[in-house]
Amino acid sequence: MAKDIENPCISTCQLSGDLCVSCGRNREDIRKWKRMKRPEKMAAVQRAALRLKSLQRGR
Repeated sequence: MAKDIENPCISTCQLSGDLCVSCGRNREDIRKWKRMKRPEKMAAVQRAALRLKSLQRGR
């Protein structure tokens, strides 16, 4: 099991309100990423993936 969780940032920040439509994270997740522990990062990545899927369905 990998020790670090890869940051979902793709270096193309496109904020729409509170959400980055490039990586799916909200502002709070982006701001707190470096201080998050592994389980928090895993949850943030899962939430981001769900948001991105939702955005793609809405197109």
